[in-house]
Order: sequence, then C-alpha cells, then structure tokens
Amino acid sequence: MTGTAEARQFYARLMAAHAGSADPRLEEAFATVPREAFLGPGPWTVVAGDGRVETPTADPSHIYQNVLVALDADKGINNGEPILHAMWIGKVAPKPGEVVTHIGAGTGYYTALLAKLVAPGAVIAFELDAALAARAEENLAAFGNVTVIHGNAVASPLPPSDIVYVNAGVAAPPAAWLKALKPGGRMVFPWRPAERVALAVLVTSTESGFVCRPFMGSWFIPCVGASTTDPSAKIPDREKAARSRSIWLISDKAPDRTATAIIGDVWFSSRGVDGSGDKRAERQNLLRPLSGRRPSRRP
Repeated sequence: MTGTAEARQFYARLMAAHAGSADPRLEEAFATVPREAFLGPGPWTVVAGDGRVETPTADPSHIYQNVLVALDADKGINNGEPILHAMWIGKVAPKPGEVVTHIGAGTGYYTALLAKLVAPGAVIAFELDAALAARAEENLAAFGNVTVIHGNAVASPLPPSDIVYVNAGVAAPPAAWLKALKPGGRMVFPWRPAERVALAVLVTSTESGFVCRPFMGSWFIPCVGASTTDPSAKIPDREKAARSRSIWLISDKAPDRTATAIIGDVWFSSRGVDGSGDKRAERQNLLRPLSGRRPSRRP
C-alpha cells in the first residue's frame, strides 16, 4: 500500500470515528472518494487560523487530515473541515435509495460522499458560483446519481427530499426548504441569525412538526438570499438559540411565548413538537457550550 493509500485509509477510520455512526459504509465512502480529485492540482493552500500554509508538495497525503483547503481564497470559499462533515453526515444518516438536496456543493467532494451513501438514490447539488458549479459538474461526471444545478437554492424550488444538506449560513431556513422534507426527512444547516450566534442545527420532519436540535458550533459563509433579517425579526442570543427544540411555519402556527427566534416565515421554539421543553435549560437559561469549528463553507 502506498503512503497516500495508507493516509486515506487512516483518514477514513478517523472520520468514521468522529461521525459516531454505526454505518460501516461511512468509512468506506471516505476511503474510496479521493479528496484530491475535487481540489484541483496541488500543491494546495491550507487555511490555518487567520493565515494560509501551502503544502510542501502535491502529495495527496498532505490533505488527508482535518484541514481546510482553499477553493477560492479571494472569496473565502474552502473545502470544509472533514471532521465537521463526518459529524454532519453521521447526524443525517443517509440511507440507500434516499434523495438528497445539497445546497452549496462547491466542487463536489462532500456531494460525492453523499452520492455514495444514498446510491441508487439521487443527489441534487446546488452551487451558486458559476466556476465552482462547472468544476463540480466535471468532478461528479462519474456519479450517475448526481445532478448539479448552477443556481440559487433560495430562489429555486427544491425537490421532495429525504435530506437537505446546507453548506451556507442562513439567518433561518426558508419555509420552502422545510416543506421540501419528506416525512422523516432530515435537514442540517448552519444557523447564523446574528454575528455571535453560529450553530449547526439538525431538523427532523415528523407528523407533529419539525424537531430542531442545535448540536455544535459552525461557521460558514453567508447563503445569498437567506442570510439577512428584517427589523421586525426576533433575534436570539446564543443561549436562547441553543435552547430551540422545534421550528414552525408562521402560516401553520403563530409564535407564542416559547419563541426563541422569529425570522421571516418561520419561528423557533424552546418547546418540542410534543409540547415538552428542556426544563433544565429553561431554569438555567443556558446549555453547555457547543464545540466550535473554524470557518468551513464548501464541500
């Protein structure tokens, strides 16, 4: 086994361990999808803190670790941290035959992982940047179950989806994204309602409503068309945001005193869809800090 192959196998085991998933296919996906094929020719620029470091050579072993690799340094667009995406993919638990909508596909690396995991299901990948969309389409040509769309997923209708996987920060998910979820469908998105609030949120569509669970810190570049709020919005601080347990469409249910945030056509509640709340969090008005991640925008 070559050094690159060994590095990729070890990387895959690490990603599976961080994902906390019992699905052995997750490790296989990370082991079989070559990250370097989606980054352009090396050497590569790695984002480290507020600076950048170039890999010493074009040896792919350098990028089989938890590093941000610049895709467009001028725009701040990166191939996101693998550990973050491993954890997110573990949360949404893709299954064979499911349909995924990937918003902010970048050059397609994490799109490819999702495509592997849902095959023979489909992945519809939206990418707003024309150059990145063209690269993604080329990179994903071998994946017959992927469709790349150069367009804005905020302005475009989404297909009925088992998973909506969002890689751009939103002040709140558009109502249309929630409505696109099939029964039992899952959405993961970076919630950025305020400068100091940046949380990854898992949403599950149930018969009773949309279950919401913030689970870690997460910073992504803004989603065009869904990253700003109007003056009438109720913006949460980080503690209130972390206490959110359900999301509601205002057209279905008016906000009540449990509202932690009211933004656009949706509102977040500290109570679950079954009426239960996090009593401990309500008493203390806080939750344990969620782990943070460096800016990590693009697959």
